Amino acid sequence: MHAHQLLTIDLPQEFDFAVNLAYMQRNAKECMYAIDNETITRALEIGGERLLIRVSAHENRQLLVHFLSGGPVDGVESYIRDWFDLGTDLAPFYEMAKTDPLLRSTVEAHYGLRNIGLPDLFEALCWGILGQQINLGYAYTLKRQFVEKFGEAVEHEGVPYWIFPSYKKIAELSSEDMGDIKMTVKKSEYITGVARLMASGELSKEGLLALGSLGAIEKELIRIRGIGPWTANYVLLRCLRYPDAFPVDDVGLINAIKFQLGLDRKPTKAEILELAVPWEDWKAYATFYLWRLLY
Repeated sequence: MHAHQLLTIDLPQEFDFAVNLAYMQRNAKECMYAIDNETITRALEIGGERLLIRVSAHENRQLLVHFLSGGPVDGVESYIRDWFDLGTDLAPFYEMAKTDPLLRSTVEAHYGLRNIGLPDLFEALCWGILGQQINLGYAYTLKRQFVEKFGEAVEHEGVPYWIFPSYKKIAELSSEDMGDIKMTVKKSEYITGVARLMASGELSKEGLLALGSLGAIEKELIRIRGIGPWTANYVLLRCLRYPDAFPVDDVGLINAIKFQLGLDRKPTKAEILELAVPWEDWKAYATFYLWRLLY
């Protein structure tokens, strides 16, 4: 397979590439891909093979995937479909949102936005752990430090494109090895702990999905040191794609609801659960769209 081959992926009707790019560019410190001229350039490792892809869209009808290095290996298309959540039919969500006081305006403003995922379980868990109790901007700084220290890069025209560090590599580190990264010792212990569970085979995406229910997966994740209900639901939402995943204690969600309702205080958990009753089967998307109000 030679470079510059093209893979085309048909898009669902409720998809707007520009809206998704705007979401993906919300933080300038993002280090897992680069966006320029309405194209995304990203390095991936799939089935042990390193690729560099450039993704653009044709009239919101197709994604065009150009291979700058490596070729269309098995698994690339399913990774991209998962990344952009192309398998979800958003029509029923939009139908419900039309009459929902919290969702109506944000859905109109960001129509065609997908829950841009983190298909790699280790990356999703690390991002969840890194983001605990700090603001988003600082979380991006930590991620960049972590990726540039322990990840591998594919170079193209003098620019490095990073692949997220592999759990196999991180499993062999001690928390002292992460001393240069400005995160707490606890967080580095959590991350190496997760990496070891994955390296031993005790923890895997397939294994979690095989548990078959949101409750069972949440319970299994919460058993892991450093993962509470928020991180578990974050991973269920961004990686395992459970439509009813709901990080009800999320600061961003709480602030978005406060903002939408014009409250002078934070809504209580009971109030949020009450507001979320109509979102059955769509809590993950409702959360994702409400987050979009703030960032």
